[in-house]
Amino acid sequence: LQADVMIVVGYGQIIPQSIIDLPRFGILNVHASLLPKYRGAAPIQWAIANGETRTGVTIMQIDAGLDTGDMLVKGETEIGPDETAPELSVRLAQQGAALLIDALKQVEAGAARHEKQDDAVSSYAPILKKEDGMIHWDRTAAEIYNRFRGFTPWPGAYTVFRGQTLQLLGMKPAAERSANAPGTVQAEKGRLLVVCGG
Repeated sequence: LQADVMIVVGYGQIIPQSIIDLPRFGILNVHASLLPKYRGAAPIQWAIANGETRTGVTIMQIDAGLDTGDMLVKGETEIGPDETAPELSVRLAQQGAALLIDALKQVEAGAARHEKQDDAVSSYAPILKKEDGMIHWDRTAAEIYNRFRGFTPWPGAYTVFRGQTLQLLGMKPAAERSANAPGTVQAEKGRLLVVCGG
């Protein structure tokens, strides 16, 4: 096609150099994190699961590594305290589209500023696995809630109760304290509470 540029979003594969070299301006990636943090397949989910309060979108130049290329444009946003991965995804998609247009204009005008990533402060956001949704009650309530928000809708949040897998569809950290062991279920004032670590 003799394309001038190629764009990838959420592709999740390493692109071979033979493909990278095809378009005149290479390949740009709309990546849903503030690189070099959260390189990899699930940056939105892991940012929320790890309790981050800020994230954003980076338009980067694809190279042969995993989200390791030069950064062209960045935009930041806050993560709401109750925001889930699907909710944040919608906002970042809109932000990413606007940033991509800016980056393409800069590339076309020969004015793009290429910023190298600092590998020393990079982190990785691996593809989610079913077991990531398993609740470990020895984690703090905030950690469990963050993972619930980040892993909605898949793999979700689940536990084993009386020998059966129980999927949790809603939760919120509670202020009550308990001396009981993590995982202990308590019913109080019309609420079902589960003791967490910390």
